[in-house]
Amino acid sequence: MILYTGITILLIGIILNLSKKIISKFNKNYPTKQKIENPNFCILIPARNESAVISELLESIKKQTQKIDMKNIYVIIEDLTDPTLKIVKNYGATIIMRKKIHLKRKGYALMEAIEYLNERKKYYDAYFIFDADNILNKDYLKNMTETYKSGYDIGIGYRNIKNGNANAISASSSLIFSIINTIGNQRKSKHTLNSTISGTGFYINGKHIKEWKTYPFHTLTEDYELTLYAITNNMTTYYNTKAIYYDEQPESYKQYKTQRTRWIKGYFEARKIYNKKLRKQLKFSNKNIGSVYNELIGIWDIIIIIIGLILIIINTIINSITKTIISNLLVLILTIYLILITITIYLLIKEQKRFKLTKKIFIKSIFLHPILLITYIPCAIEAILTKNLEWKPIEHKGKKIN
Repeated sequence: MILYTGITILLIGIILNLSKKIISKFNKNYPTKQKIENPNFCILIPARNESAVISELLESIKKQTQKIDMKNIYVIIEDLTDPTLKIVKNYGATIIMRKKIHLKRKGYALMEAIEYLNERKKYYDAYFIFDADNILNKDYLKNMTETYKSGYDIGIGYRNIKNGNANAISASSSLIFSIINTIGNQRKSKHTLNSTISGTGFYINGKHIKEWKTYPFHTLTEDYELTLYAITNNMTTYYNTKAIYYDEQPESYKQYKTQRTRWIKGYFEARKIYNKKLRKQLKFSNKNIGSVYNELIGIWDIIIIIIGLILIIINTIINSITKTIISNLLVLILTIYLILITITIYLLIKEQKRFKLTKKIFIKSIFLHPILLITYIPCAIEAILTKNLEWKPIEHKGKKIN
């Protein structure tokens, strides 16, 4: 019974996975080429108590091969006593002081920034969003300009790791973005599917900001909420692997857990808003049907395949009369762990040219990353059980690029 159930579930997962690939080929959500030769960009940076890292980001913006006026860099601050303020002034960037600081989420900070610009009748062709701990490769804006000129509503850069060699937690933490970007978004861009936006390092075409008159995404994961909005409104997105920026990852499990729990809670918040809209747009007349279908299935096909494999393994263990219950359980756990190790090795090999991890960190990450993936289960339980999960800032230390 367990064997047949396992095989059935495995086949369902495989069919779902194949159906995503097939339906992706029907997607026809193409961009319209822009005629603007010299687009006018601005950069928005929420920076609450980020004096340890903000100068690194501003310095990297200053050194861009495609220059941008520092007055068009808007740093969003909450407190006049924040030492970040002085650093920003020294670079000649513009400071936006928040007024609605009781609204704690990043989406609200961006909302105030857009409203500040609208009040002053300042409009741009594209609005870039970065976290204060980011550092841009010198050609980031140059490469993103090509994406903008191609007509994409949203352009997403390649997220490299800033502090990968700090320890195995920071190195492993970055691999979730490898799954989202290198495996997911790269494939999506090939089929005109909407890419998944992950926090930072992207632009939004100014025509949408002008239409919204604000930044309307305020869930715990405003980036994923924007992703769902883009899918349901047929916005075009592109993942540009040449537009590289660096991001700092958590170095302690406590920070890692706080971040992941927030992500999971935000995921459910955003899905609650958009599930009905996604289902309504699941029709072949929709030029963005591939994006809609892929988002509705999400990673359920992979989860179902793993459940099917686990049931088949359990059946094999039960049928083995030579093993005790404890040893059977250990074999099952070890099998799951080895599957996750295989996935981790693939990701690390795929990214090593850019991540440049030391041999020691590379090896440690192989064994630690699967364990961190498994801890998504308690994070999910906490996210579901916690009614009002508050946004908590992650402390940044200002590490150098590997």
